[in-house]
Formats: sequence, C-alpha cells, structure tokens
Amino acid sequence: MFRFVSLILLAGCAGLGATVAAASYAAAPTMAVSLEGLGRGQRLPPSAAFCAPPSSAPETYNVSPAVSWSKGPRGTRSYALIMTDLDVPKDLGASGRRGAMIAADAPRIPFIHWVLIDIPPSITHLTRGQESAGFAPGPRPLGLTDHGRRGANVYSNYYPKGSPLAGPRGGYDGPCPPNNDPKPHRYVTQVYALDVAKLGLSGVFFGESALRRMSGHVLASGSTTALYGGDGTGH
Repeated sequence: MFRFVSLILLAGCAGLGATVAAASYAAAPTMAVSLEGLGRGQRLPPSAAFCAPPSSAPETYNVSPAVSWSKGPRGTRSYALIMTDLDVPKDLGASGRRGAMIAADAPRIPFIHWVLIDIPPSITHLTRGQESAGFAPGPRPLGLTDHGRRGANVYSNYYPKGSPLAGPRGGYDGPCPPNNDPKPHRYVTQVYALDVAKLGLSGVFFGESALRRMSGHVLASGSTTALYGGDGTGH
C-alpha cells in the first residue's frame, strides 16, 4: 500500500463519521443490501481492487462491484451509499516493508472507499463498473450523475502533489491493503434510505460530511460486509 500522511488524517475523520452514523442510525429499520460477484467466504474479486500487478490492464481492475438493496420505506426520497474498510492499520510504518509483518491485532482505523449520495428513490441497483469501469489516474470526476452525486473517497488526499494520482477522486476506488498485513480487511457497504431528496452537498465533500448531513433524515439502513487481503493479494 502506498503511504502518505493525509491517509492517517482523513481516515481518522472517516472514523469520526462512522461513529456518528452508528450512534444516530442504530434505531433505523433494516434494509437488505448485497454485493454481486463475491467469491468464497464473501471475498471481493481481484477486479474490484485498486491495486493490481503492473502487468494488469487498467480496465481489468478497480471495477466497482454491482450492488443492490431493498426498497426503502414510505417517505424515502433518496438513498446514500458509503463503503468503508474498517481495518486499515493505524500505523502504516511497516506497510509493504520487506521482512516486516503488520501484527494482526495492530490498532485499526476506517478508510472510506466509495461515497454516493442523492441516489434517486427509483434506483435500488448499481451495475458492475457503473461507478468505476477500471483503473484511471486522478483526478476522477465528482458531482452529479444520473444515479446520484459522487463524493470524494479518501484516496483524494492520499497522494502528494505531482503524483499522476493526485487530486480529488470521485466515486469508487477499491481495496489496496498492505501485502504484509495478515488480517483480511472488512469492507462494509452501507445504504441509507433518506427522507430528503438532496443532502445539499456539492464540490469536493467526503463521507464524514455526508454522514453528518444524514443525521435526523434516515428512515432505514442496511449493510453487507465483504473481505479482501490477508492472503498476499494486497499491495
């Protein structure tokens, strides 16, 4: 996994947002959420990963998985979707270092990979590749689409200025756990049914801002968890 100090700062903010979400929405009715194309043990396929061997063609990886959810209750005016890796090591000093292993019980922090809000109430399914058709250097488009408004994922501030990947990255960017981390990372895809058509966010906004705006507007929510890494598939 690449290293940059902004990862620590933004992942900490993502953790704050996740904490707010858990506290605010615990009583909301439950929706069914599912990801398609998972392998044995609910593992994300390599095609969903942000990192891949250099020989891989860009269109074969970082492809967003198909996701679907049950219809929200009466009064649902939009949906929001957030995918979070719950298991990023808090200390990335040993990430990818030859001969070093990250302890399985090392402290972990969340990392938000996908932010999509203002999803029209008529939409309860996103097709494979709809939010990312493959790997592309940054920045990547944010803003309004016909299936919702893309927020910035945490890779947006992950790369230093001058990197071909620097700049805001909208929509989906997939897993990239360290290849020397023995712990499989949990990727939680959470969908919220909201009583507002728009959250009033635009430009570059992150998942924690969306979670704060949802407070008091969640009619129902649901999640599903997939795994990736822990078996040498990370980078």
